[in-house]
Formats: sequence, structure tokens, C-alpha cells
Amino acid sequence: MCGEESLLSHPHPELGPPPKLPEGGLRVTPLGGLGEIGRNMTVFEYDGRLLIVDCGVLFPEEEQPGVDLILPDFSSIRDRLDDIEGIVLTHGHEDHIGGVPYLLREKPDIPLIGSKLTLALIEAKLQEHRIRPYTLEVVEGHRERIGPFDCEFVAVNHSIPDALAVAIRTPAGMAVHTGDFKMDQLPLDRRLTDLPAFARLGEEGIDLLLSDSTNAEVPGFVPPERDISNVLRQVFANAQNRIIVASFASHVHRIQQILDAAHEYGRRVAFVGRSMVRNMGIARDLGYLRVPAGLVVDVKTLDDLPADEVVLVCTGSQGEPMAALSRMANRDHQIRIVQGDTVILASSLIPGNENAVYRVINGLTRWGANVVHKGNAKVHVSGHASAGELLYFYNICKPRNLMPVHGEWRHLRANAELGALTGVPKNHIVIAEDGVVVDLVNGSAKIVGKVQAGYVYVDGLSVGDVTETSLKDRRILGDEGIISVFLVVDSATGKLVGGPQIHARGSGIEDSTFSAVVPKIEDALAKSASDGVLEPHQIQQLVRRTMGKWVSDTYRRRPMILPVVVEV
Repeated sequence: MCGEESLLSHPHPELGPPPKLPEGGLRVTPLGGLGEIGRNMTVFEYDGRLLIVDCGVLFPEEEQPGVDLILPDFSSIRDRLDDIEGIVLTHGHEDHIGGVPYLLREKPDIPLIGSKLTLALIEAKLQEHRIRPYTLEVVEGHRERIGPFDCEFVAVNHSIPDALAVAIRTPAGMAVHTGDFKMDQLPLDRRLTDLPAFARLGEEGIDLLLSDSTNAEVPGFVPPERDISNVLRQVFANAQNRIIVASFASHVHRIQQILDAAHEYGRRVAFVGRSMVRNMGIARDLGYLRVPAGLVVDVKTLDDLPADEVVLVCTGSQGEPMAALSRMANRDHQIRIVQGDTVILASSLIPGNENAVYRVINGLTRWGANVVHKGNAKVHVSGHASAGELLYFYNICKPRNLMPVHGEWRHLRANAELGALTGVPKNHIVIAEDGVVVDLVNGSAKIVGKVQAGYVYVDGLSVGDVTETSLKDRRILGDEGIISVFLVVDSATGKLVGGPQIHARGSGIEDSTFSAVVPKIEDALAKSASDGVLEPHQIQQLVRRTMGKWVSDTYRRRPMILPVVVEV
């Protein structure tokens, strides 16, 4: 246990599995979202029962080639699926709901609890996985008994409608999970973060507050979403050709402002990309997106319209290789960027995506597009509370214990410092990371152990089969290439009877140069045969070492060496 002047924190390499939860205690185990932006998932346990808040995905970075998605690690709860009372979904962003289909594959009847829009988005996603979930729709101000957990839902403002925080009451105390939130005082849908409700909860006594940390390093307050409208109107007024807008497929408020500007300037709008078409259709059908009659058209009809009457809304604002905007930049899409097009990247940069996004911007600019992005125009405001808002929030909630969530380490640490400034005792502030178990017992939150919470990679239809070792192999193949060595040996003597045949791919080494290493391989095999080495695996290792040393000495490279030994 750390002293009064220090913040409780992890890593603690000495941590082992957590002990049995004390009777009357509440256990909190984050399985994602701490030390990273994405993969948000938190497990609450009381009296042998579990309640999960969110189950999201993390999107891969460049050093994870071939990976589609990264899931939370379900191994610590896999043998306790029958103990799960439900999954509370705070809002409909992928980093909070994207992992749900993979958890429901293991137990399809786990109830999903959330707002109307959130449930509609996850139901559409689950339909693709052929899962029909049991759902419970809730609204702000609603209280619902979910097993031993008395849950009250509170309206919060975010970059998607219908976001909710959840207050979880148990005999061990009250935990409040904010989800993602900010305090926009002029929201487009007039749905404010319910500060009176949080003040009431604070007066009742919040024993543990789990608070969004994403913008804790940013001073001041987040500007209102509506501030973007004037900038968008100016861009629309100056655009001479097509306008192409890239945004998250769930950012309904941002898309609404695009639709309003298009309507004002006499343009038609087409949605591009399966997730964009699906999500905007859901938002329109449920009344969250107001679409004037005749404004939205099918993308196939755009060829019949003048270029200065066209707006395309697509995905790819994070530089995702297979998203529509990246493919346009690479000339790999039916929509071809031409001189005079205007492209608006109406979102922030998720940490780790900067290189990919700038590569797309450069590609679009090369074809003559005018690219408008956060770096040169105010076309994005954040959906997360900045430091000023968090200070205000903590003074209202007055939590007894604080656990920063949803952010990288620098965000978690900054959020903890804000809590300390507002009077939360430093030894009641828990900075944890994924898998670290925190128990709330007798009004005090303490780190008690750690469970497995590594990355689970989704690669096509494969879930969890890709390991760090295989990713390392992929990186080597991508960076250094591969050299295959094919040879035939006598099974009785171990002597070389055919080959070696050597071929390189992606290594930058010409096959003709391998004549220099053939004698070295032959000498090594002759010596090993005389020493009685007959096992094919041992021969492969010998060839790999000999070939690898020669390549390293000659070219200072380390390609993957793939020996193939055939016995006769």
C-alpha cells in the first residue's frame, strides 16, 4: 500500500492472482481501456455475480500487420459466463460495443442493457454475426435491478446521441462509471450532461468514481459541437467541385451538420461504405438524424448530378487501409479524386493513427484535392471532457475514491492529478491498468491482484489464433523478406544428396549471389553427418544458422530463413 503522498498505481510486478473477494466487497476488474484508447471493458463483481460495463475493440497499429481488430481477453471470466447478469453499454461507439459479438458467441443469452440508439447499433452488428440478443432498453433517470446490482442511468453528452453513465449501487457502496462524456452546454440535440443528477449522487455518496480520462491533459473546456457549423458553411461556400467528408460512422451530430450545410447550399448527399449507410439509416429511422426530403440519394445516381451539387459522406478518417477514403487516395475506389474536389476529415486523430492519416492526406492532395482537417480548420471538437470540465465534475461528485479509466498512461496520470487537486485523498486514487483487480471494501479502494488481460487478435475468421510470435514473424517478413533453402538428405547417413536450392523473396538479395553460401552449407552438413546428426529438425536448425550468419555478415540483414529438409 502506497503512502498518503503517492498515487496508488500499477505496474506491480509482484501482483499475483487476486484473493477471494471479501464478503460485502465490490470487485472491479478492467479488461480493456486502461493504458490504451479503445477496447473498453470493465467487470464488476458482487456476491458471486458479475456485471460488465462495455465490451469494445481496439484498432490495430502498423506493427500489427494483418490484424483486423483487437479484443479484450475474456479468459478471466470464461468459466464464469453463467454468473454474468448483463452487459451495460454506455454508448454505441466501436471501442465500447465492438467486442460484444465475440463475447456473445460464447454465451448468446447474456442480456444487453443500453439506450435505444446504442441497442439498435449493436443489434444491427449482431445480425451480421447471426446472433439475436436479449436486450433491455433504458433511459436516463431509469433505475433497473440487474441481479444484485441496482443500476441508475444518467444522461451524458458525447459525440454520439443517447450516451449514458451508470451508477451501480450495492451493499458494498456506490460505483459510478461515466462512460465517455463531456459537458457541451449547447448540444445539438439539447441533451445536456445531467449535472444535477451527478450532484444528487455525490450527496448520496459516490464510493468509487470511474472517470473518462481521454482529454485530461487538455486545459480548459471543449468547444461546443455547434461551433463547427460556421466552418462547414464556409467550406461549402468556397467549394467549386465535389465535397467528400470522412467521419466516424457513428458520429450522428457531425453528420447532421454536414446534412444541414448540404441542404443550405443546394447539394445532394450520398453515404458511402457499409457501416456508414447502416448507421445513418438506423439514426434516421429512430429520429436521431433529421434528413430533409430528397436530400440523401443513392451513390449510383451521383453521375447524373453536376459536381458542385454533390456531397459524399464516407468512412476512413483514421487512415484505415480498407476504408473508402484510403482507397480513394490510392486510386483503388470507384470514386476517383479529381482536381478541385474538397475533402473534409471531420474527426480527431486517434493516437497511433497519425502516419496513416497523413499518408491519406498526401495521397488526396497529390490528385488535386483541397484537404480540410483539424490541423488547418476547426472541423472537429472532441467528445471527451477536458481538464476544466473534469475539475468541475469532481467538485460536483465529491468521490471518496477515484479510478481514472479510458486513456493512455499519460491521460490516466493527468486525470488522477486533477482528482487530487479537488480534494480526493491521494491514497484513494487508484491508477491501474488492464487486468489489475481493485476491491472496494469498507469504503476504501485497493489494488489486490491481477488477472490475464492481454490482446486477443481477430484476423479474418480467426479469433485468438494470431499470437505475438506470429506478428513478429509477419513484421520480419514485411521488413526483411524470406529466404527458402530446399535440400535432400540421406535418412540413414544424414549426407546431402540434393540441393541446396536457395530462393529469396522481398529480401533485396539476388538468387545468383547464393552460390557463395552453398559451399558453407555443404561443409556444415558434411560435418554434422560425420558427427551423426540425422534428425531433420537439427539439420534445419544448422542450415538456418549457417544461412543466417552469411546473410548477416554479407548484407547486414536478418530475413526469415525457411529451411525445407526432405529425407530419402
